[in-house]
Amino acid sequence: MNSELFSLCGRTAVVTGASSGLGARFAAVLAAAGATVFAAARRVERLAEVAAADARIHPVACDVSSEADRARLVETVLAATGRFDVLVNNAGMSGAPRAADETPDDFADVLAVNLVAPFHLARLMAEAAGPDTSRSIVNVASILGLVSGAPMGGASYAASKAGLLGLTRELAGQWGRTGVRVNALAPGWFRSEMTEALFADTRSSAWVERNTMLRRGGEGGELDGALLFLASDASSYCTGQVLVVDGGWTAR
Repeated sequence: MNSELFSLCGRTAVVTGASSGLGARFAAVLAAAGATVFAAARRVERLAEVAAADARIHPVACDVSSEADRARLVETVLAATGRFDVLVNNAGMSGAPRAADETPDDFADVLAVNLVAPFHLARLMAEAAGPDTSRSIVNVASILGLVSGAPMGGASYAASKAGLLGLTRELAGQWGRTGVRVNALAPGWFRSEMTEALFADTRSSAWVERNTMLRRGGEGGELDGALLFLASDASSYCTGQVLVVDGGWTAR
């Protein structure tokens, strides 16, 4: 019975930013749980590699900063499967670490990818909900939406992730009665393509270890359980919540 709680057999899922790093891992985790997964990203060659690992993963070229691409992604999913059960808003960009180095246009570009795109995709998914209205949206935020990461953070990045947490709560409140659940996953310092330079630098890596209770950065597999919990019926009575997986960083 416990294994059935986490099963996604018969479900259709979309993972954005799925061409590498955590996104590629998320697509693989959902597929292994039985879902038909549409892996979306700009880098088609990398998507093909992700899809080659599991026949249940289908690559879709998509630039989430484009409204037309977002609409086409949802249309592709519905045309292929007739349903849309799980959305993992994972695509993101970091921006400059120092606020003084960011222009208003730079700031807006980060928000377009990290906040506007998740909102639009979530709305498209909610509008596509059929008679079976059990749907799960997982917004991949960050601990930097909760606390300052200076000197490693970034004004636009922190603002976008804090906004994503607020969006999560508001959409959960508006759509709860329809059966659409909206939760956020807030990772701490995980090794990924985005943080490659941070962990490659001895001083930065030591800073992460020193300020994390478990004295290390996270590995990709350590988000698997949290993602599957939020995506599946295991969290059927959970909405509007933020699940923090950070090795104790925010508990200091």
